Amino acid sequence: MESDEAGAERITEPGAEAGTEPGTGAGRRNPLRRLVAWYRRVPRGWRRVLTSVAVMVGVVAVVIGGAGVALYAEGAGTPSSAARSTGHDALWLGHAWVGWPEGSDRAAKTDADFDGLVVLVRSSGVKDLFVHDGPFGMDGSLDQAKSPHAAWFLDRVHRELPGVRVQAWLGQVVGGTSLHLEDAATRARVVTGVGAALDRGFDGVHFDFEPVSDGDSGFVDVLAASRAVTSSHHAVLSVSVPQVEPFSGWRVPGDYLAGHPKWWSQGYLRSVAGHCDQVAVMAYDTSLPTEWAYRGYVARQTEVALRSVPTGVDLLIGVPAFHTHDPGHWDSAETMAAALTGVRLALGAHPPARPFGVALYVDFAATPDDWAAYRADWFSPAGVS
Repeated sequence: MESDEAGAERITEPGAEAGTEPGTGAGRRNPLRRLVAWYRRVPRGWRRVLTSVAVMVGVVAVVIGGAGVALYAEGAGTPSSAARSTGHDALWLGHAWVGWPEGSDRAAKTDADFDGLVVLVRSSGVKDLFVHDGPFGMDGSLDQAKSPHAAWFLDRVHRELPGVRVQAWLGQVVGGTSLHLEDAATRARVVTGVGAALDRGFDGVHFDFEPVSDGDSGFVDVLAASRAVTSSHHAVLSVSVPQVEPFSGWRVPGDYLAGHPKWWSQGYLRSVAGHCDQVAVMAYDTSLPTEWAYRGYVARQTEVALRSVPTGVDLLIGVPAFHTHDPGHWDSAETMAAALTGVRLALGAHPPARPFGVALYVDFAATPDDWAAYRADWFSPAGVS
């Protein structure tokens, strides 16, 4: 500090030739000294407020700066040629594939649409199709009338895409005036709906309840009860999960900046995954504004998920095949290419022995460029489509 002040005086010293006493004029013009003098004149109560704000701003600045350095390091390097799809990828599909309730003016998918889907899936490593069904009612009930074409879709997939599993993508907004998983009766109706979906011919159920906070016991309870049903049907229980705290100590400032609980802890992810056959980490909607930061973030999410999810559980990293632009999702940053590079960097030269893949969100928003990036950067061993 002393050397800084001395330096400032030396810079302004020529002012003494104009009648300024050496050092004194510099002191009056020194912004730091003027700030200190102003601060001392502030009433004591307001000083505490200003100090708290300054500390908060400083913490946020340190977190953001540290995050930038960390993500840059995570996203550096060239992916290994061995880090490629092994045929365990997934695709989220819109509700139109299973039709709309009677009276809806929205168009359902046709045979021609299905023919196009067959071509798409056969030229990919997609093994699981998460087709939107339901959703659950606010009391946890599931109305099958909301998907009148489910039998048509299931029959065609099973006939024309052997080996591809169709899972009922079921979920609802939770908390507030919406569905409450802490309610035992609600959970019981959800589990009944799981059984009903499997009885219709789905190969599994893919849950997507949002937002679920870290440590939510009701969510774990409904998973445990649903797993008993899926196991008895020899079916899959899959779940979409939010992102995981990427580095120790980031959760508190991250939640503050996001304005809501943003990340799960690694321990809670491990607990949730222990009740499932498959986990899909939704590695998008990060608010990151640049591709290099997003690439590093996805690499870190992949690394953390590989450590946290038990090896007996299939792991998917959800990648963005949609193009909205808002504070939560910068489509110029969250690109398919950046996400896939991040995943590959995390895998390194030795891909995991467990079933591992990426899950593309979502079919109706994906562009030809998204699919071209998927084939060039992930699916094709030779790196070409």
